[in-house]
Amino acid sequence: MDENNLLTIDELARYLKVTRRTIYEWLKKKKIPAVKIIGQWRFKKERIDAWLESHSLS
Repeated sequence: MDENNLLTIDELARYLKVTRRTIYEWLKKKKIPAVKIIGQWRFKKERIDAWLESHSLS
């Protein structure tokens, strides 16, 4: 996996303009694509972009 394409929770929150708490709620409800690496959540930017597209109202 390309490390440059992996986002942390803080980076993802900034990218999506939501709070860290929102990200944790989505993780808890399995609403967002993520992977846990050595106890830390990471998010592949391409998968997040695809997830956003699939949830858009357009």
